Amino acid sequence: MNLTVLGAGAWGTALAVSLSERHPTRLWGRDRQQVAKMRSVRRNARYLPEIALPPVLQVTADFAAAVAHAREGLVIVATPMAALHEMLAALPADAPGVLWLCKGFQEGTGWLGHEIAAVACPALRVGVLSGPSFAIEVARGQPTALVAASADAALCEQAVQALHGPGLRVYTSTDPVGVEVGGAVKNVMAIATGLADGMQLGLNARAALVTRGLAEMTRLGLALGARAETFMGLSGLGDLVLTATGDLSRNRRVGLLLAQGLPLAQVLAELGHVAEGVSSAPTVLRRAHARGVEMPITEAVVAVLENRATPAQALEALMGREARAEH
Repeated sequence: MNLTVLGAGAWGTALAVSLSERHPTRLWGRDRQQVAKMRSVRRNARYLPEIALPPVLQVTADFAAAVAHAREGLVIVATPMAALHEMLAALPADAPGVLWLCKGFQEGTGWLGHEIAAVACPALRVGVLSGPSFAIEVARGQPTALVAASADAALCEQAVQALHGPGLRVYTSTDPVGVEVGGAVKNVMAIATGLADGMQLGLNARAALVTRGLAEMTRLGLALGARAETFMGLSGLGDLVLTATGDLSRNRRVGLLLAQGLPLAQVLAELGHVAEGVSSAPTVLRRAHARGVEMPITEAVVAVLENRATPAQALEALMGREARAEH
């Protein structure tokens, strides 16, 4: 099966490396200079410098040729959420099945991936691929489990055929809404957990944040039409635990640095990579308010990000809430 990965960041490169071991795979990058360097040194020096690109992996800056390569296979969009609409709208009407890896909400509209696709490419077969997955571990071939979600069952099965392998286990879901909500909201909760860890609040506080963060995620998902059981799976609890506790998590790193008193602009400059939770947090809160969903942890994170509260003040607000039944 011919596969094309659009986006030569860390995650796109890692997945292309993994897939190229089993399928003819092309990796497309927007930056021609970066692509030329990747082709010459056989590494992605900017995003994944420790991983050698397999000789069989083709790297190109030709968008049309990259998409044409997968005409009978699968296109995987690995750009940040901000570029998803552009990527989907650029695909031809006869493009094959399309999966996206990005997690978050589109700034401005507040749309999730499936809502963007309904406008950008309504005729295409589309879905989302998500789950607990640090790029470097996928590139190394370390065991990873993901979920492919789409209303198109045939596309889910095609994703399994393309992706399932010795180091990558792929499950299927017919709840793309739940999978996308989980992938977006867990980044916000990872910032919250990073703040708590940076303040040295202890493991009890971390466990409480992860658990109550899952409750917030589930409430919003149900309000948007998702199924509750999705949030107990890979794209919900699984991705939340990884991103909130893993040292490779960029969103957790944002919280850690904010807890040290660094301004957000400096935090993002030091990070050097996209942390989707920063842009997603206010959108999560807006969509929650529009549906009448209570999300106090998200509110606290947004207050810190917008410099309306210090981490200590946000903690005080959370701990001062009235007691209530857990469910």
